[in-house]
Amino acid sequence: MFMFKKKLAKLITAAMLMTVPAVAMTPAKADANWISAAINVGVAGYQMSQYNKEIDKLNNTEEGRQSLFNSMKEKQGVNTDPYLNSRLDGIMTTLQDAVAVSDPSIKEKPFLYFLNPSTDFNAACSLGHVMTVNTGIFDLLRTDDEVAVVLGHEMAHGQKDHVVKGFKKSIPVTLIGTAIASNTSTIGQIATGLVVDYTEKVHITKPMEWEADNYSFDYLKDSTYNLGACAAVWQRVIDKYSSQQDKMSGDIFSVSDHPSHEERLNNYIKKMKEYSHDKVDVKGSTVYVNDKEFVTPAAAGEMSSQIRAYYLAGNLARAFHKDKDGKATVAYSTVYIGEQPIITPTGTDESPEVLAEKLNSL
Repeated sequence: MFMFKKKLAKLITAAMLMTVPAVAMTPAKADANWISAAINVGVAGYQMSQYNKEIDKLNNTEEGRQSLFNSMKEKQGVNTDPYLNSRLDGIMTTLQDAVAVSDPSIKEKPFLYFLNPSTDFNAACSLGHVMTVNTGIFDLLRTDDEVAVVLGHEMAHGQKDHVVKGFKKSIPVTLIGTAIASNTSTIGQIATGLVVDYTEKVHITKPMEWEADNYSFDYLKDSTYNLGACAAVWQRVIDKYSSQQDKMSGDIFSVSDHPSHEERLNNYIKKMKEYSHDKVDVKGSTVYVNDKEFVTPAAAGEMSSQIRAYYLAGNLARAFHKDKDGKATVAYSTVYIGEQPIITPTGTDESPEVLAEKLNSL
């Protein structure tokens, strides 16, 4: 860097001699402050250029991706719990197959992921399709369908290059310069360190968040997961955290530059309705079909009445998307439309026969 500054100073002085008459300016009389400022601007530009090259390397080369993957695991730690890792593997495999339906490019750069030991509810996609998933995500979200919603959202950030755009814009030139000046590492090592440290702090804009939410829904459409899980995730967040704003952790909760939890919930209900050919809706804890009240399901296990309503609506949405005039039948105590299971009554729910008859009358 010292040699770069020295060469830059010579170039600036030579340029001044070529453009200013000798009687008016000589190298000895050149404005030292102006030269210093020009050198600093040049150095900053050079640093940013080199930094961006390293960012592109981390994002696009297998060597860079693996280096970042290993650095993130070393920094955050790895949870080796076999049960949770088995679940994570299954979800990621299903989602990557689903993403490939609409975006085959994922086959050229599949996601690298690991489970870290943090108990906070969060997951983050870094450069190069490298994902870190907090153990805490499995505490708040009760089904693989719900975990898939969050991971699909993060995968969309990676697929749509939101992350690389965020890193190039959110890390100040001054920070890069300070990092370079304060240690003897290569700029590649420095860039990797900054990416690891800022993985969960990179600025993602509100339009990017909306896009990621919408793509997550689309990925679930091309999988076997329940579409109602999209709304269920945000209902769980609202139920747990609405009165605990100070205990929220992770970029996913940053309402200052993200949609609100309620907006995201309502967006998913709207998308589910559209997918069902406008036949299915959820208001409160009640499921509506053709704008007529169908059922308010009973709470069951770890599902409140409201969350169970979203899952029921997700089943109906898939059934009506395939056949908007499908008729309900009963088999083995479960209501079906075609081959799609709709609801298995429990608790205070009405019998499957009553529910099937009611559904067919709407």
